[in-house]
Amino acid sequence: MRNDDRMSNQIRKLTIDPFYLTTIPHSVLISTGNTRVLCCATLDKVFPSWLKGQSKGWITAEYGMLPKSSIERIQRERKTVSGRTQEIQRLIGRSLRASIDLTKLGEKQIMIDCDVIQADGGTRTASITGGFVALNILINDMLMKGDLKENPIIENVCAISAGIVDNEAVLDLNYKEDAAAEVDMNMVMTASLKLVEVQGTGEGKTFSRKELDNILDLGEKAIPQIVKAQNEAVALWVDAAVKET
Repeated sequence: MRNDDRMSNQIRKLTIDPFYLTTIPHSVLISTGNTRVLCCATLDKVFPSWLKGQSKGWITAEYGMLPKSSIERIQRERKTVSGRTQEIQRLIGRSLRASIDLTKLGEKQIMIDCDVIQADGGTRTASITGGFVALNILINDMLMKGDLKENPIIENVCAISAGIVDNEAVLDLNYKEDAAAEVDMNMVMTASLKLVEVQGTGEGKTFSRKELDNILDLGEKAIPQIVKAQNEAVALWVDAAVKET
């Protein structure tokens, strides 16, 4: 058993609430264990000039941690963002673009905002998982209103962390496990179990191909459970939207 009484192949309790912000329709609060991230999707009024005339859209992301989302206060990033923040923003954008046929989106840019309310490990993976739900809700709203002719979503994209802690492969690391991990990995995958991106690092030790395969297998087995939670959250929003019309 782990420090939070989970089995090695067990993810933390996962909930995705599409009604957390009552005044923002395309938003969700994703909670995975004690990590909570607010994800919002917005149809941007500004379209990138370098994409004009190419008949395709774009998905981009911004990510941030509230000052007291962790025990130690995090300085607000006002004029510039840290290298870590830039890396995570780009990861979220790349990941969500893999879920969309950008040509069906047309010349539209969608911004995904991911704000960490409480951090206990896995904030970037939660941002991707929740960010896709917010994106999906916005797409559904645009389809209902006739702003899109066809659904550009190819399939769900979500993410999960895994690693080696005390020489054992474990899934969905919390902060204490992440800090102590010998190997730390983030996996972004589609609903059909295709890899979008894998980020893996040996923290003070190397790891074998067999250990890598074991970690990937752990992550892969968690994907259907995460996709189910994503789809349930979208379905709740769609049902509520239909009842309002």
